[in-house]
Amino acid sequence: MQRSSTIRLRTSLFQEAAEIVDREYASDLSLDDIARRVASSRRQLQRAYAEIGETTFRDHLTRVRMQKAAEMLSTRALTVREVAHRVGYRQPAQFAKAFRRYQGVAPSDFRAGGRPDGPVRAAQTPRFETRPAYRAA
Repeated sequence: MQRSSTIRLRTSLFQEAAEIVDREYASDLSLDDIARRVASSRRQLQRAYAEIGETTFRDHLTRVRMQKAAEMLSTRALTVREVAHRVGYRQPAQFAKAFRRYQGVAPSDFRAGGRPDGPVRAAQTPRFETRPAYRAA
């Protein structure tokens, strides 16, 4: 059992990191950069993500980017290339591959209304989609 002070610290680290990711998802973010900004070590932030967020930094960043991309594809008249760049991908092909993995359809099909009727089937579900963003301590 962890001490309550350790849980509070990791909860705080995770929440601060998540706020940075939510604000700056389109930037070239790294775990080391976020750790420095929240005055933590890389390992402490990894533990916070694992224990509090039940995810990893990379999976969290990808999930935020894919959610923002889905919003942009649903509500704006942007090309897939523009959406890719706005959510932090330099290569539209990489974005399309990640989006397909996350949503179960290509970005262009998603925009055209070809969204899956329900959640992506378990066999296709990437591990970052199966975990909550964070849980309260």
